[in-house]
Parts: sequence; C-alpha cells; structure tokens
Amino acid sequence: MSSNNIVSPQAPPRAAEKIVQYQQRIEKVLNNKLPDAATEPRLLHQAMRYSVLEGGKRIRPLLVYAAGECFQADKKILDAPAAAIELLHVYSLIHDDLPSMDDDDLRRGKATAHKAFDEATAILSGDALQTLAFDILSTPSLHQISLKNQLKIINILSQTAGSLGMVGGQVIDLSSTGKNLSEQQLENMHLHKTGALIRASVMMGATCSEQLTAQQQAALEKYATCIGLAFQVRDDILDIESDTATLGKQQGADIAANKATYPAILGMTAAKEKMLNLYESSYKALSCFGAEADLLRNIADFIVKRIQ
Repeated sequence: MSSNNIVSPQAPPRAAEKIVQYQQRIEKVLNNKLPDAATEPRLLHQAMRYSVLEGGKRIRPLLVYAAGECFQADKKILDAPAAAIELLHVYSLIHDDLPSMDDDDLRRGKATAHKAFDEATAILSGDALQTLAFDILSTPSLHQISLKNQLKIINILSQTAGSLGMVGGQVIDLSSTGKNLSEQQLENMHLHKTGALIRASVMMGATCSEQLTAQQQAALEKYATCIGLAFQVRDDILDIESDTATLGKQQGADIAANKATYPAILGMTAAKEKMLNLYESSYKALSCFGAEADLLRNIADFIVKRIQ
C-alpha cells in the first residue's frame, strides 16, 4: 500500500515537520467538511468519505498552504481553498478511474470507488464532491478576505475544472490514446489535465492574501507551471520504474493502455533531463521570494524525488 508521506529524504527537519502538520490539518478539515457517513443518503456519503479520507499525499492542499505562507495568510482562511482543491481532485480521480475512461481497479492503495461500491454510486459521489468544493469556497469562512478575492478564488477553481482546464485535458487524453503525439501536444494535454489543478492550488493560496503583486503572481504562475509538468514527467517515469505496491495504483497502466508518455516520446534519459530542467526552472521562478517560499521549494524537491 502506498505511503501518504510527502517528505523527501533531503527535507530539512523544520520543513518536514511543517509538511506533516499541514497534512494532518487538511485531513481534519476534510473530515469536518464531508457529510457524516450516517447522514442520508448514507451510501453516497460513505462513498465520498471512502475516496477522500486517509489517502493521497495531499500535494495540492499543501501547495495552497505553502503559497499562502509566502504572504502570511491566515491558515483558517487557507483551509477552505485547500479542502476545495482536494475535493475537486478526488472527484476527477473517481471519474478518471471509471470503466468508460481509464478503467482502473486500484487507487491510493485500495479499490477504486466503482469497485468498492458500484459505478453509479462512484459517479454520483464524484459529482457531490465537485459541488461541495464550490460550496466551501462560497461560505463565510472566506469572508475575512475581500469579496473581490473570494470571487477570484472561485473563478480560478471553476476555470481550472472546466473544458479549458482539467476536463478538457481528460478529453484530450482519451482521444490521444494509441496515437503518436509530439512533445508539444503531450505538454499541452498535461498543462490542462495535471497542470491546471497544480496552478490553481498555488494561485488560490496566494489570492488569500491582499498583498500579491503582479511580479509575484507571474513568478508563482511560472513556478506552478514548471512543477505541474515536472509532476507529470515523474509520474510517467514511475509508471515504468516503480511497482504497484509502492505506487498504490497499477504499475505499467499507461503502457498497457498505449498512452502517450514522456519516456515513450523522448526516451527515459531525455525525460529525466526534462524533469530536472523543469525543477531548476521552478526554483528560478521563486527568486523574487526569500525564505517565506521555502515550503514551495521543498514541495518541488519532493515532486522530482518521490518514489510513489
């Protein structure tokens, strides 16, 4: 079964401790935001909690907290976008795993939602998680920031989730299976699918502050774009080099499905070089920040060095 530990071996003790604290914090927030399993309709709420809780590395919520840290944003305010982005992410995983899409049986080291429950319940639980994400962002928990910024955060997530973001990326992915894509086409797909939520995580966290400048926004967008692509390249590499028990999902699934990947298009050596170049660019993008962005840097470290 996969581990939920995000901390890389090189993480300094203080950063490692902070990451664990944020992981524990978002787990509590998610538990409180999700409907109780005993509340009707119980099966739906059980399925929602099954897919969300006690699983995953929580990279996207961590990015919300890390970006907010750059501007000393209140953690209580950051809780809302951190929870919302994770709920939207899990909704996308539930739907991606369906027989009509990737048809996966394993996710985060346990049976996928449609296997643990049934296909209809899985679909509806994903739908409910998506709407819950927007409900959380529109509640008074964000009213401590300006109405303008609250609406901007909602807009970031809605743009990210739709046809010009994550859903559009999934359509491109499904239509590209078995086809020979160029590196540019593959990058475009992943900028929409994986990269969109990564960018949204960073920008939602930063928007919880009233201090974000145009220069800082551009720097954070560059950082997020780079680590989003680096994350996908690393995923493609792990699909070949890791194993099912470590990954928490089926190893070799991309190859079996004849999907376009960076190692398939570039070769393994060039794919690893691309990942490292993206990693270096993410660090350079944060040059306008000091120690307040160290957690963002540490997450970049993890993304390129993770084993699952």
